[in-house]
Amino acid sequence: MKMNGARILLECLKREGVDTMFGYPGGTVINIYDELFSFREIRHILPRHEQAGVHAADGYARATGKVGVALATSGPGATNTVTGIATAYMDSIPMVIITGQVPTALIGNDAFQEVDIVGITRPCTKHNFLVKNVKDLAPILKKAFYIARTGRPGPVLVDIPKDVQIAQTEFDYPETVEMRSYKPTVEGHPRQVEKAMTMILAARKPVVYVGGGVVLGGASEELTSLARMLSLPVTTTLMGLGAFPESDPLSLGMLGMHGAYCANMAMTESDVIVAVGARFDDRVTGKIATFAPHAKIIHVDVDPTSIRKNVRVDLPIVGDVKDVLGKMIREAEKQTAKGGVERDLSGWLGEIATWKETHPLSYKESKTAIKPQYVIQKLRELSDADAIIATDVGQHQMWTAQFFQFNKPRTLLSSGGLGTMGYGLPAAMGAQAAFPDRQVITVCGDGGVQMNIQEMATLVQNRLPVKIVILNNNFLGMVRQWQELFFDRRYSSTCLELPIDFVKLAEAYGAKGFSTAKPDEVEEIIKQGFAEEGPVIMEFKIAREEKVLPMVPAGASLNEMVLNA
Repeated sequence: MKMNGARILLECLKREGVDTMFGYPGGTVINIYDELFSFREIRHILPRHEQAGVHAADGYARATGKVGVALATSGPGATNTVTGIATAYMDSIPMVIITGQVPTALIGNDAFQEVDIVGITRPCTKHNFLVKNVKDLAPILKKAFYIARTGRPGPVLVDIPKDVQIAQTEFDYPETVEMRSYKPTVEGHPRQVEKAMTMILAARKPVVYVGGGVVLGGASEELTSLARMLSLPVTTTLMGLGAFPESDPLSLGMLGMHGAYCANMAMTESDVIVAVGARFDDRVTGKIATFAPHAKIIHVDVDPTSIRKNVRVDLPIVGDVKDVLGKMIREAEKQTAKGGVERDLSGWLGEIATWKETHPLSYKESKTAIKPQYVIQKLRELSDADAIIATDVGQHQMWTAQFFQFNKPRTLLSSGGLGTMGYGLPAAMGAQAAFPDRQVITVCGDGGVQMNIQEMATLVQNRLPVKIVILNNNFLGMVRQWQELFFDRRYSSTCLELPIDFVKLAEAYGAKGFSTAKPDEVEEIIKQGFAEEGPVIMEFKIAREEKVLPMVPAGASLNEMVLNA
C-alpha cells in the first residue's frame, strides 16, 4: 500500500509499540499532525514547551522501560529539544526524537526556521539521522528504535524534511535490523565471570556498587538474589536507587558527594568492589587518586567505553548486566557447591553496622521551622508503596535520595548526569501518562519548578493528577550551600527575593494549591493533597539555610566528609 511519509512515520511508531507521544506542532511537521488527527492508535499529548515534551518522553521511558517518543518542528522547536536530549543521553535513556526539517532543496540556504539539528545534537545523541528519501524512512525508523533500546540505551534523533513527509512510497516495515557497524555485546564472557566470582568469594571486605544500568537493564531481581546469597553489602548511585531495596539490612544507601557515611567508608575500606552498570562518575569517586585504595575492581557494563574510563579496573566484564548477574549466580552456586570456600564476613558486616549506628543520615528537628528532611519522610510514610517519585535538581533532590528510601526499580526519576533543573515536573507528567492509576509525585525546589511551570496547563488539560511538592527556601539552595561553606556566605544571585504565591498559581491553572510554614501542618497538607483527584501543588516553606549533609567537598576523598556545619 502506498502512503505518504507522514503516515509511514505513524505506522512505524505503531509497529514499535508506541502508545503515547509528546509533541508540539509547527510548519515543518504540519503534515504529520494532519495524519495524526485521524490516527487513533497513538495518544498525543501537547506540552507547553518542546523541552518539557522531551523530558516527559524521558520520564515515560524511565518509568516504563519502553522507548519514549517526542516530536518537534524545525528551527527553534528543534533547538528547544536539546536540553532534554542531553539529559537523556547522560543518563542512557532510550528515546526517539522526531524533528521536522525544511524541504531538502532548501537545506543549507538559511531557509525560514532552518537549523542543522543533526549537527547540533551529534555530541548528545547515541546516533541521529537525516532522512533524504521517503523510501528510507521506514528502515531508518526501525534502526532508530533498535539503536535507542539496545546495548547502552540512549536518545536517537530522526530529522525528516517536509517534502519527505509529503512524498509517497510503498510501505514496508522491516522485520529485523542488520547494522554491520553496530553489534553490542550482550553475553558476558563465562571465563571472566568465573574469575570474578573467585575474587568475590575470596574477598574479606566486598562491596557491590550499583548504577543506573541495573535499573535500565531490568536486573534488579538478579542483583538482589546475588547480594543476599553471598551477604554482599550494596551501595547505589543516585541513578541506581531502587535497584536494591533500601530496607534490606545489606543496603548501604547512596554513596558519593552526598552519600551515606557508611557507604563512603565501605567503598574506602573495601578490598573488592563489584561495579555493576555504573560509570565511576566524579560525584561518586571524589578524589580519584585516593579512591578505593585497597580494592580490586570488577567492572560489569554493556558499554566497553565506560570501563577504565575514569578508574583502574582489575577485571572487566562487557555484557548485559542481567545476563552477567545471572551467570554470576550460577557460578556462585557452582563454586560454593565444590566446597573449600571459607567465608566469614561477620567482622566486615559488623564494621558497617557500627558506621550506620554512629553516623546515620539525620537532621536537627525543629518545632518552629519546617525541615525538608521531615517533609520527605512524611511523603514516604503517606505515599503508596508503588508511588513514582520524580525530582528536579538541587538540595531537594538529595534530600529525597537520602530520606525517601526506595525499594523498587523505576520509582525514582531524576536527572543524574546532566543535573537539569526543570526536569521534575514534565518527567512526572510523562510517568503519569504511562501509569494513569499510579500515584506520581514530583519533589521540586522553588527555583527549578518555575523553569517548566507552564506544564501545569498540560496536567490539568490531560487530567494527569501529579502531586507537586515544592520545598521553598527562596534560594537556589544548592549553590547557596556552596556559597555558605566555601565563599564566606556571599550569596551572589542565589536569593529568590520575589515571593511567589504558589496557591494562586495553582488556582490560575485550574488546580488545587496548599501552603504552610508550620511543621505541625505538614502531615495534614500532604493528606489533603493526596486526597485530591487532580493535580495539586503543595508548598512547604522550609528552613531557609538548611544544608544537605554529609557532603564530600570538591577535590576531597570519599572518607573526608563534612558531617556537621
